[in-house]
Amino acid sequence: MSKQDQTASFLLRFTQKIFEDDKGESNVQWRGKITHVQGDEQKSFSEIKDAMEFIESKLSDLTLSSIEEDVSEEEKDGILSKSKDIWKRLAKSYPKMVVDAIKDPKAQVTQIQEQISSRAEELSNRLQLESITPITKSDLSDLTAQISSLAEAMKSLENKVDKLSKKAK
Repeated sequence: MSKQDQTASFLLRFTQKIFEDDKGESNVQWRGKITHVQGDEQKSFSEIKDAMEFIESKLSDLTLSSIEEDVSEEEKDGILSKSKDIWKRLAKSYPKMVVDAIKDPKAQVTQIQEQISSRAEELSNRLQLESITPITKSDLSDLTAQISSLAEAMKSLENKVDKLSKKAK
């Protein structure tokens, strides 16, 4: 049914501005920029919901572009609905995870690991196993490389956040 497998990667950048208000009290303002890596499209935001809407829009576009032209409108709507359903579940918890990760990145790594473990069984029960093709050695190798790369990126982010925390103190 699908023309090809699709990948969507997003890069979130946050900029913190610490300033004194009219009363001389210290305040913090966060701004962000989200980039759709494959399309090189960007959106600036000050509310995380705007970043989430950007991601949902790109994922919907990607899903629709993957559906073959001879599929009925009803089938297209069903596929898009399933795609959005998965995204909506993630979108409910993701903004809080981002904010919490900014506040305490080490605690969030543990929380994410726990969430992945607790959701693994639920997700495996929902999968339609007959529609899944077996993983190849090449797929496994690619996945292992991607996970290693992600782990390195997370470690780098953790180090940067630690440095920022030390500077803020």
